[in-house]
Amino acid sequence: MVQAPQLPTNLAPSDSEPFLDLGFQLPDPEDDQILDLEFQQQIETAWQVCDRFDLQTDIWRGRILKTVRDREKKRGEGRGVGFLNWLKDREISKSQAYNLIELANSADTLLDSGCLEPEDVNQFTKRAFVETAQAAPEVQQMIGDTARKGDRITRREVRQLSDDWTAMTSDLLPVEVREKAADQTIPTRYLAPLVKQLEKLPESHQVSIRDAVAQNPDVDTLKQVTSEARYLSRYLESATQVQALNNESLNLELALEEALRLGCLNSTAELVSQAAQLEQAIAKLYTTWKRINTLSERVYVDTGASSPHLRTLLSCLDRLSSHSIEFCLGDPKGEGFSRTIRLKLDDDQEASDVGTWE
Repeated sequence: MVQAPQLPTNLAPSDSEPFLDLGFQLPDPEDDQILDLEFQQQIETAWQVCDRFDLQTDIWRGRILKTVRDREKKRGEGRGVGFLNWLKDREISKSQAYNLIELANSADTLLDSGCLEPEDVNQFTKRAFVETAQAAPEVQQMIGDTARKGDRITRREVRQLSDDWTAMTSDLLPVEVREKAADQTIPTRYLAPLVKQLEKLPESHQVSIRDAVAQNPDVDTLKQVTSEARYLSRYLESATQVQALNNESLNLELALEEALRLGCLNSTAELVSQAAQLEQAIAKLYTTWKRINTLSERVYVDTGASSPHLRTLLSCLDRLSSHSIEFCLGDPKGEGFSRTIRLKLDDDQEASDVGTWE
């Protein structure tokens, strides 16, 4: 468990205190007698105290949230509705809650593994702690050793150690590059992004990129192949998601080779990525359109001559619920930039089945 910070006895919270007094005084920004160095030191001290409390508070919030979630999961009904209502009452989003739970789990993992002692947590900034939890076990151990010495751990130190470890140990990098990283001829910060992208690629593409780096082990080559690997991964990931590309006459690998040969890999990867997003947008638009139709029919049945304004509302929405959807993009009055977008939606199956676009 993370130990609570030692506070003066007069800092215990009470109903009369609007916030917790952390016991330090901020320098007067208008006092010209305070030297810049002294001013910065006082500010840095105050900031570190706040950073420490922020980290410990979020860890405990994560533990609290996890406790409530597990309780609701065991005894609650309605697929976690109780937990979601608990979050809603406290104005906490679901994503924020699970980020805090992840932070708490990371803290418990680091403490249980022996990488950190409870008092070592005070040496971390919040972002550094999160980075440490995501690092390799060997990096966590090195960072833990540094924290035990009483050194301040920031995100920069964690990233530097992670980059150094990646550069020295990753088999995805050629020996020539690892040697240059060891003698500091090549900064390790250029190697970690390349390894991250190479891990997403099939072995055949990894080999070609490694060969290119081995032939020219310099910073410019690393930047170029890292960018190329990023576009390759985007192309390969998006291509499998695009239904329009499920064509027997299409060879994705050969198309990729041609894009590489012509130097248009960036544009091709972006094209495929946008196609995937368009198909997802079409599916979402279709389901939303079906939902509007269902709700319109329900409201129409529940209304009559006594509700002319509701009928007018339904009439206005007819251009979105009919098979011919019409929407004005831009200024609806046509005084500025405007375009009228018309889409025709035809369903070739029964009303409850997924339709096709024409």
